[in-house]
Amino acid sequence: MQKLPHLIALGRKIRSIREDKGFSQEGFSAEVGLDRAYYGGIERGERNVAAINLMKMAQALKVEVGELFPTLGELDALDKRRR
Repeated sequence: MQKLPHLIALGRKIRSIREDKGFSQEGFSAEVGLDRAYYGGIERGERNVAAINLMKMAQALKVEVGELFPTLGELDALDKRRR
């Protein structure tokens, strides 16, 4: 599967927050109720994660759902690099 830059940025943002909150990947995926391999794919930008799973992640991390997403500036930078 081809990794899309926007999904990679999303996965990196989620990973960063998860690590800041002290969760291991395995522990967090169990907390959220996702298969560890599937969750790993989200963090690597290989999965286009469903909204319901983003809500579960935000709840477990105790952050607003929007905090899981890259900023507009980060997305603009991705687009500029792709041109």
